[in-house]
Amino acid sequence: MTLAEAPGRAVPRRPLLPRVTLNLAAGVFCLVWIFPVYWMVNTAFKPYGDILQTTPHFLPFPFSVGNFTDAVHKPGFLTDLGNSLLVTACVVLLSVAVAFFAAVALTRFRFAGRRTYLVSVLMLQMVPLPALVIPIFLSLKSAHLLDNLLGLALTYVAIVLPFTIWTLRGFLHGIPVELEEAAMVDGAGPMTIVRRILLPLMAPGTIATSVFAFITAWNDYLFANVLMKDQGHQTLPVWLVSFSTATGTDYGGLIAASTLSALPVVVFFMVIQRRLVSGMTAGAIKG
Repeated sequence: MTLAEAPGRAVPRRPLLPRVTLNLAAGVFCLVWIFPVYWMVNTAFKPYGDILQTTPHFLPFPFSVGNFTDAVHKPGFLTDLGNSLLVTACVVLLSVAVAFFAAVALTRFRFAGRRTYLVSVLMLQMVPLPALVIPIFLSLKSAHLLDNLLGLALTYVAIVLPFTIWTLRGFLHGIPVELEEAAMVDGAGPMTIVRRILLPLMAPGTIATSVFAFITAWNDYLFANVLMKDQGHQTLPVWLVSFSTATGTDYGGLIAASTLSALPVVVFFMVIQRRLVSGMTAGAIKG
């Protein structure tokens, strides 16, 4: 028997018109948001001559994969793809791990300078990234990490850490400390508490921060272009610029390459979002 069928229970219903209006507004918003993505994919499958036509065609007829073939066979694709995957994976793992333990320290412990540190982290988020190019360049040069994938990964970790720390701190602040105290009474150690209680309950925050770190590292062009001069160490955003030369721009190859470059972000989100809902309840079940 459902709640609506239970005797003596009245299920409140919202008026039909506001619900329909909200659904229509949400549908229009989704269409507006997704149209540029659709147009990019649509254009990637068009022959080069159709891309430059002034009359738009909303379906790619005749259908062609020539743009993708040209993009994949362009020199540097596989090398830069590997560099991007390696750097992004390091950024996601390092930033989430460091931010998690920093959030635990800031939320569960009281120490001198804690508020000053929190304000400093918040202020770092307000600094425009172009203002950090020269200081980071000089720092990496003095550390002999210039034109090095490790130096680029550490740069991205420093960029995303303020956001990830604040986000995970907010999630951890909402977890009752009594759960950890009860686990300690039962004999659980610190790492057991982290593994069985904190990590499952903080899964939504961990996923959100990992997606942010992934997108930031994957899409960055500014630091990758300034810090990495060796063509063998460049990343995909720098490789995309190679489609524009002094003689013109290969729009078909550029759009197809942009579509291929966006696929890892989509795949990463689809893989990780499946664990979002299960992570929200796993801690309450297993803890």
